[in-house]
This record gives sequence, C-alpha cells and structure tokens, in this order.
Amino acid sequence: MNFRKFLVAQSILIAASSVVFPFYLLLIKNVGDSYSQFGWAYGLFTLTAALTYPIIGRLGDKFGDKNMLLIYTLGMAAVMLLIPLLYEVWQVYLIQIVMGILGALQKNTEKAFLARGNNTETAGKQIGKYHLHVSLWSGIVIILTGYLIDFLTIASLFYLVSFVYIIAAFVIIKRERDEVF
Repeated sequence: MNFRKFLVAQSILIAASSVVFPFYLLLIKNVGDSYSQFGWAYGLFTLTAALTYPIIGRLGDKFGDKNMLLIYTLGMAAVMLLIPLLYEVWQVYLIQIVMGILGALQKNTEKAFLARGNNTETAGKQIGKYHLHVSLWSGIVIILTGYLIDFLTIASLFYLVSFVYIIAAFVIIKRERDEVF
C-alpha cells in the first residue's frame, strides 16, 4: 500500500470515527444509569487497547499493515451496525472491549505504516502532511454531520458510517498499478 492510498483510507476511517463519536457518547450515557457506568465503558476501551497493543504490534509485523487496516475497517463496519441495537450496559461494555481491540489495531497500524514508509530526512514533513489531511477531512465531515443529523435518526447515522467503513475497505483492497499480491 502506498502513502497516497493509506492517506485516503485513513482520512475516510478517521472522519467516520469522528462523526459518530459525539453521538456514541450520548448513546452510552442513555443506556446506563450513572456516570460511573460511562466511566467503566470508556475505561474498558482504553484498558483493552493498552493490553492488546503488544500482540497487535507483533501481528502487524507478521501480516502487514494493509491486512491489519482491512481487519480494522471491516470490524468497525460490523460494530457500527450493532451500536444502535444496544440497550443493556453489559452490551456497551462488550462493544467497548471490541472497539478497544480495533482501536489499538488502527493506531498501531497507523504508526507502523508511517514509521516503515518514511526516510529520516523527510519523516516530519510526511507525517505533518498526513495529519493535516486526516484532521482537515475529519473536521469538515464533523461540521457537515451537524447539519445532516437534523434529517437523520442517530441509528441511521451509525448505519451510514458502517457503509463509509466499507468504502474505506474498498480503497484499501483496490490494487495499485505496481502492486502484486
């Protein structure tokens, strides 16, 4: 996977995550009875990610960044389909654990790809370009979603984002001219 393809895929993925994040927080709070349950849900996400980073790092070295990013993308597409169906706190906890694993997968793959693909003389410039594009698209999409949500239900937003993750998977899968499988 070349840098341009990675940049496009990551821009789509991070924008999709950013769009649903505020609404997901509302959903988590509405399912639970207290802020402590909210704390547990988010804590489970972070702790799961932390505990799986070393394993994911080794798997990424073995199976490659493209495959790991594809697993993340398809996993998140499935999770987005399930989120509107959550109504018990234990379901939120379970989804948070899955999202912790997937989040670690995405973050580790992002960093590994950037580390593998940059020479030391231009690494800062390339990483700066990467973060500019990803953050710019994310911000634009979040603002547009603020207007779009007036016409959608929150559940339909998660379904739409699931579809966006599938689009990102196609970007990742698409063959490059010089790429041979």
